[in-house]
Amino acid sequence: MTRGLVVGTAALVLTVLGGALVALDASPATVVAVTGVALGLVAWAIAVGTDAVSERLGPGATGVVQSTIGNLPGFFIVLFALADGEVIVAQTSILGGVFANGLLLLGLAILAGALRSPAGVMRFEPRLPNDTATLLLLSSFVIVLLGLSDTVADNASEHQVEISIVGALCLLGVYATWLVGYLRSPVEARPRLRRSVRPVRPLGVRAAFGLLAVASVAAALVSSWFVDALGPAAEDLGVSRTFAGLVVAGIAGYAIPNVVGVTLAGRGEADLAISVIKNSVAQLNAVVFPLAVLASLLFAERMTFVLSPVLIGALALAAIAIWQITGDGRAMPFEGWALVALFVVLATLVWFE
Repeated sequence: MTRGLVVGTAALVLTVLGGALVALDASPATVVAVTGVALGLVAWAIAVGTDAVSERLGPGATGVVQSTIGNLPGFFIVLFALADGEVIVAQTSILGGVFANGLLLLGLAILAGALRSPAGVMRFEPRLPNDTATLLLLSSFVIVLLGLSDTVADNASEHQVEISIVGALCLLGVYATWLVGYLRSPVEARPRLRRSVRPVRPLGVRAAFGLLAVASVAAALVSSWFVDALGPAAEDLGVSRTFAGLVVAGIAGYAIPNVVGVTLAGRGEADLAISVIKNSVAQLNAVVFPLAVLASLLFAERMTFVLSPVLIGALALAAIAIWQITGDGRAMPFEGWALVALFVVLATLVWFE
């Protein structure tokens, strides 16, 4: 049996178990724990299925497809949170994905890659890290501007929804422009993105499509149960919704599929490891967040780019740190530890919010 079918079977079992717990009215914390693991396994199964289906695509297109579909379970969390009026959970789950991937996983990948290297330095092609850092800085610029406007309560602060819509459209336009240029660039000018997850034995195309279909349905169901239980579980455990969204939903919805990047770094595949993780970070900021803002127009509660001052500062500092560490195409162990430390401090801070 391939790894994809093993993961798919485990995800299906936990999905059924999560549904049973919801039907039996189990405690919210239990439902969150089970569905959170299920969501991570579903996301991993989607990544495996996508990898098999995309065998016929070029390396650049493969990386984009993998990142797009890999972010699907997390986007379901956002949609269900918006439908329930949980705007904070929707916002912080996206930011949680950014922080979990861009700080925690990227830091661990740098550690694994640098420690494996005889020289103690992880080296990689700098183009994609610089491109994704630019996208992260651009989205941070939009968020910082709106946050400052909201803080000083100027005239523009009364039009946060309209400004957020303009910002969302601009970010999507910039990402589309970057994507077209990236896919048209010579293959040798970009890192190989082909293997985000490699089964032990090749997964057939039909089996891959079947895995994707089942996993997508499971992602929708599990996301709904996860979001419904997340708020009550946070109250029962005495933690804030910000922590629940930023740490719990961020890791479960977006980070688990990209854990493979740490493994790849430990095998010496530095370019591939950085690409897997940073593609997800770029899409979260320049695609998922803007799409969520636009999708919120369909619901009663509007989602904007306006965040609390703490999260605005955290995002801006994370963008600068990621750019500084990965921009030159080399990273050392202490830089990996620095990124992990930033995530730990941020998670501790929002725990006490």
